[in-house]
Amino acid sequence: MLPLTTEHKLNMKPRKPLKQSHPVYQQAEFICSVPKMAGGPFDSGYEIAFAGRSNAGKSSAINRITHQTGLARTSKTPGRTQHLVFFKLDETHRLVDLPGYGFAKVPGHMRQNWGQNMAQYIEKRLALKGIILLMDIRHAMTDLDQQMLDWCDSLQRPVHILLTKADKLKFGAAKTSLLKVQKMTGSYTQVSAQMFSSKSGDGLEEVWSVLDKWNEYD
Repeated sequence: MLPLTTEHKLNMKPRKPLKQSHPVYQQAEFICSVPKMAGGPFDSGYEIAFAGRSNAGKSSAINRITHQTGLARTSKTPGRTQHLVFFKLDETHRLVDLPGYGFAKVPGHMRQNWGQNMAQYIEKRLALKGIILLMDIRHAMTDLDQQMLDWCDSLQRPVHILLTKADKLKFGAAKTSLLKVQKMTGSYTQVSAQMFSSKSGDGLEEVWSVLDKWNEYD
């Protein structure tokens, strides 16, 4: 749980116990890892993609959301996710882990290939219902993040921002970062944002609610 000041503790209502797993997302299974969209599952049903900078904690967030420690590969070396990685929820619903962007140590030609493959997926994929965009709450809204939002907005792709690693900041600082991002994205019609911690689980129920809406589970 995020650290709270005495004032916050006194003014907060009793908190409901945190649900640690979701009956749908905990069923996620690896399908395939492909360099290009054409090699993935047939383009039908519902897909929700996870995107973000290479060090934003994307794989850890997927693992926490699905309550599976090793579903998405995590690494201490950013930039390891080089393919489109598909996970099955049921016969018509999938999660997709997109290549991370913006890691300087990856060779230029590889970054270009990843960018082209990700662009094709986001622009052309009919099954794509929304994008979870992950940002480290301590370094949110970089130029690349802004470009991603502008791009998704031009394509009318809904985006939900996860400000990850919220446990690294005190509550006041984390809240300030969230408000800053909300102000910066206020002109977009299909963008929302929240704080999230893969370590503590804070924010799980909020992101599940967004996923349920996009998957038309609710």
